Amino acid sequence: MMAAWLLYIALGAFAGVLAGLLGVGGGLVIVPMLTFIFTSQGMPTEHILHLALGTSLASIIFTSLSSVRAHNARGAVNWLAVWRITPGIMFGTFAGSWVAAQLSTGFLKVFFVIFQYYVATQLLLDIKPKPHRQLPGNTAMFGVGTVIGGISSLVGIGGGTMSVPFMVWCNSAMYTAIGTSAAIGFPIALAGAAGYLANGFSEKLPPYSLGFIYLPALAGIAAASIMTAPLGAKLAHSLPIGRLKKAFALLLVVMGTKLLLSLF
Repeated sequence: MMAAWLLYIALGAFAGVLAGLLGVGGGLVIVPMLTFIFTSQGMPTEHILHLALGTSLASIIFTSLSSVRAHNARGAVNWLAVWRITPGIMFGTFAGSWVAAQLSTGFLKVFFVIFQYYVATQLLLDIKPKPHRQLPGNTAMFGVGTVIGGISSLVGIGGGTMSVPFMVWCNSAMYTAIGTSAAIGFPIALAGAAGYLANGFSEKLPPYSLGFIYLPALAGIAAASIMTAPLGAKLAHSLPIGRLKKAFALLLVVMGTKLLLSLF
């Protein structure tokens, strides 16, 4: 058990840096790593990925709060955009968590890997939209939030891989897009964690589970990520983000491939 705790803490520390550095909640790393750890612990195969997704989103509640505090201190959060997109985010994420609870582990793994490869390609090729418009109206913002929230709940992430490009497309500076994305990650994590918690209560799960949230993993990841997210936010203003994104993309490819091979 001690080895598992150390892994949870190390994972949380890495996820926290990612949250501050790249505007992502670390879910793209947390979910596959928790899947590998839970598998090694002999947890029920049919619930492993659901537990990883729910725990990842619950941990992002803490990561995003720490990260957004650091970004807000630097004036890098567009709060108007956050308030306007949040209703759609909450709706899409909670609905998505209900859908995920009905899906098989195999389907969720394939969906997660495809999304991971998509993000890796986006980072390796530095694909980003050209800013050419302002934020859309409230109806469109609700629709965008619903899509971002729904997909985020299916892959256990804070939505940064979608909300950052969206904010850049809407003429936000990159640092503002990253800071705003960190803030958007909070309602995603809150609604997603609530959904996975509620939908897991009727299942027979390992001890120390609260719905599809595994509390020991949540505690280790959250404690470490809270401490390292401000460091990531600080590094975002001084490190070569382009090179770091490419290194992160390669890590995603490796983890995605390993997760995909576990299906066979």
